[in-house]
Amino acid sequence: MNSESHTQRKTFAIISHPDAGKTTVTEKMLLLGKAIQMAGTVRAKKSSRQTTSDWMAMERERGISVTTSVMQFLYKETVINLLDTPGHADFSEDTYRTLTAVDSTIMVVDGAKGVEPRTRKLIEVCRMRDSPVITLVNKLDRESLDALSMIDHLENELNIECVPLTWPIGSGRSFLGIYRFDQDEIIQFKRGHGATLYEYPIIQGLHSDAAKEFLGLMYAEVAESIELVNEACNTFDIEAYQTGQQSPVFFGSALQNFGITELLDKFVLIAPGPQPRETDNGVIEPEGSTFSGFIFKIQANMNPKHRDRIAFLRICSGIYRKGMKMKHVRLGRELKVSDAVTFMAGSRAQVEEAYPGDIIGLHNHGTIRIGDSFTQGSDLHFRGIPSFAPELFRKVRVKDPTHAKRLKTGMLQLSEEGVTQIFNPVTKQDMIVGAIGVLQFELVVFRLQEEYGAECIFEPCDIFTVRWVSSEDTEKLTQFSNRVRNQLAVDGGGHLTFLATSRPNLQLVQERWPEIQFSAMRELATSE
Repeated sequence: MNSESHTQRKTFAIISHPDAGKTTVTEKMLLLGKAIQMAGTVRAKKSSRQTTSDWMAMERERGISVTTSVMQFLYKETVINLLDTPGHADFSEDTYRTLTAVDSTIMVVDGAKGVEPRTRKLIEVCRMRDSPVITLVNKLDRESLDALSMIDHLENELNIECVPLTWPIGSGRSFLGIYRFDQDEIIQFKRGHGATLYEYPIIQGLHSDAAKEFLGLMYAEVAESIELVNEACNTFDIEAYQTGQQSPVFFGSALQNFGITELLDKFVLIAPGPQPRETDNGVIEPEGSTFSGFIFKIQANMNPKHRDRIAFLRICSGIYRKGMKMKHVRLGRELKVSDAVTFMAGSRAQVEEAYPGDIIGLHNHGTIRIGDSFTQGSDLHFRGIPSFAPELFRKVRVKDPTHAKRLKTGMLQLSEEGVTQIFNPVTKQDMIVGAIGVLQFELVVFRLQEEYGAECIFEPCDIFTVRWVSSEDTEKLTQFSNRVRNQLAVDGGGHLTFLATSRPNLQLVQERWPEIQFSAMRELATSE
């Protein structure tokens, strides 16, 4: 998307527990931004369209998001970069890395279920970064929790001050619409308009004759509850929101495309633009003239016909211009980039210019890793891009020995994407695959077969956990490596790891080797 340099940019992620409606919210925002003509459904029937952001074959089959999709569109003179994160908990690491690339977050909560376990974990990550969060209470067209109880629930569960900016009138079969506090207006709800743009009727003034006629016998109760909320709830404070201390709350139904316009209208007004970024060489300001950015995701085979790999780069400062030269800091190599792309889920287009906050794709021929920095200025490495120790482990082998090379190539590329992690024991020929959840193993099997023509088998292994090992005392590290050689492996990035067979085994080794650091998390943005 070509845009003038002064055009505002808002880069954000949508997060939720599975099935709260996150991908549907994404689709409706694309519809409002006129990036698509008709919204799909996540679990599509044969006659239905399927959602734009669920573009991978496995996602389309199962109706879940297992990768981060990046989409750019224009809304009210604001360039919006929307990152739709994996809904399934097994792919949480991809979501954590995505949150390092955005400036704010929209959290989707199921109106009947409230805050669920995955939502809690994700909001903790947002709070660690003081990331601004807008909350959408979704699925009001179904029976939902009482709105006032929901606000209390959100504040207690998330430990954050919540301020409703819209308020529901009923829910489920008795859902009549929402009241918008800042405009003193009622937006009337009508079913059956979710797939296309539709201007819902608006009644100006809570105390107007039209409002009294519309609400009928419910009017007195509705007016009283809205006035009570207006007096009792906190006042919206943009500074508190932008520093992660307060969350504006909206109510609606993404499936019916109701309440999403009000959210998006407010979002473009209050959400922060590109924020400063910490590096090992000081803070990078988005206003800086020198180009810089970092890789937070790699996706292989976005176009299986071309066997390609795309590295997703968040621009932090300066301007990307087609044909410019930039330095790949980790390799110390300068390269000319003439074919960077922007995204609409699985489709993409070459970009002439891109600005801080934008996400561009670089063609990757196996040299780019997650966490890599690109710059036109001094060497620097962006901080805070995590890789976590996996929780589940399997040995992997290929069914047909003649396809061993395909397996090795596929596993290496999938690990570089962050789909799983691989560990190669230093004393064996085995390949160990590590994952957060079982679904990741299923995705590996699916993609190895689909994209690399390698049918694989997973087998149990006696690994409890792994720890990345390091020490400032190189002699001690050498002694340690020689002593526990049978429990050492090298990960896909070439880093030394200890394979613990049990919790007592890990504790015992840590006690015996106090000079060695055993890390459960490795920061990817390093100079290694």
